[in-house]
Amino acid sequence: MAKAMKIRKDDTVVVIAGKDRGKTGRVLRTEPAKRRLYVEGLNIVKRHQRPRSVKDTTRGGEAGGIIEKEGPIDVSNVMLLDPQDNKPTRVGVRAKDGRRIRFAKRTGTELD
Repeated sequence: MAKAMKIRKDDTVVVIAGKDRGKTGRVLRTEPAKRRLYVEGLNIVKRHQRPRSVKDTTRGGEAGGIIEKEGPIDVSNVMLLDPQDNKPTRVGVRAKDGRRIRFAKRTGTELD
């Protein structure tokens, strides 16, 4: 069983390792089973894509060609930005009223 990830969708993170080190962005989606996440505008990769619904590309169809999109980043290569002082912080978990609450270890601010 995989360990629960402490970073969720719509969190703001900073990349601490890799080609995009130092850049910040919003988490678009997560893959907890693979411990990967996709950050808006970071780790851009090029992919060749076939056109979908060639007859009508204005209604839901996608154009073909070389497209750029976000690639996955390992969760160990990012840190959450503390909402209070906008600096990288580790994330802790504590129980409050029987619920699992995330908090920033830097300032103790609750994240949820």
